[in-house]
Amino acid sequence: MKELIRAAVVGTGFSAMAHLEALKRLPGVEAAAIVSRSMEKAEQIATEYRLAYAYSSIDELLENPEIDVIHNCTPNVLHYELNKKILLAGKHVLSEKPLALNSEQSAELLQIAKESGLVHGVCFNYRHYPIVEEARVRIANGEMGRPHLVSGGYLQDWCLYDSDYSWRMDPELNGESRAIADIGSHWCDTLQHLLSSRITRVMADLTILHSSRKKPAVSEGSTFSNESGQAFTSVDISTEDAGNVLVQFENGVKGMFNVSQVTAGKKNHLHYTISLADGSIEWDQEEPNRLWIGKRSEPNQLLMKDPGLLSETAGSYAHFPGGHQEGWPDCLKNLMHSFYNKIEHPGVQSHFADFESGHYNMRIVDAILKSAEEERWVEV
Repeated sequence: MKELIRAAVVGTGFSAMAHLEALKRLPGVEAAAIVSRSMEKAEQIATEYRLAYAYSSIDELLENPEIDVIHNCTPNVLHYELNKKILLAGKHVLSEKPLALNSEQSAELLQIAKESGLVHGVCFNYRHYPIVEEARVRIANGEMGRPHLVSGGYLQDWCLYDSDYSWRMDPELNGESRAIADIGSHWCDTLQHLLSSRITRVMADLTILHSSRKKPAVSEGSTFSNESGQAFTSVDISTEDAGNVLVQFENGVKGMFNVSQVTAGKKNHLHYTISLADGSIEWDQEEPNRLWIGKRSEPNQLLMKDPGLLSETAGSYAHFPGGHQEGWPDCLKNLMHSFYNKIEHPGVQSHFADFESGHYNMRIVDAILKSAEEERWVEV
């Protein structure tokens, strides 16, 4: 293995910049290249972040033998095509979720990844908070007995108004599901990781709050004007704004979760409650350094993030002393640390989501969409 692993980021949006900043914090890894459709933007970012290479084409990037790993942070519609190209070019790949636009594509990617011998990962980053890992370890150790019930959800408000519009509302760019695929998949992955058990059956009820939305117009032609005078076109919406899902896990645990992108005041509210034989645990991503532990016959507890109070693996996710808060950028860094450690030490046990997890989560989304359409329980 080379002394320094060199990585490239494809994309320049929110997730791409988050990946780039996290890469800058990893020892033994060099953030070396950026790809943008705009060469001017790529060169600007390369200058700002002191990257060695800037490209306007991933094909040019793939020809660079200095690059070992590629982070795919492009819009969903490009994930399948680029992930396939990256693997066939012999580069390790860390892809933003979803792995592809549908499970047929993700199944093909999983097969290619298995045959390649390369390290492959999907950015289900919520696994990598110290407190989430602590909860997983305690459940695995049986400290509070067997789990039997889960609940929770993932709530946001960025789609509340009919004037809220982004490319994520176009199924050709984002896929046939929005709220479930974009944020519900995070909840499903996190809970499967915590319980070490897959979701096997679902019953879903999905809803569209706004059947049409105001898409800002590119040109003046065929537009309406909203109250602010901004030109827009009216666009029909076919993907869900919210939904409720009953779930069953292969280990017998039952539960439910709800997702919403139309709940005012909830910015990134991923949360869960897990009921066990002798207690319960509760966590909220918007207050990520606390684990609530419920008891029936003794006082409830509130465990604060402190490396000295956590299990060994959870403590390794906490990089600052107790009282020093760690958040979303830090859990993304933890994901990357696990991913790159797998590249350097192939035999090591890792906890990041690989393409197999990414593919299975796409199958869950398929089952939820089918359940909502047919109004019945569906096997994953």
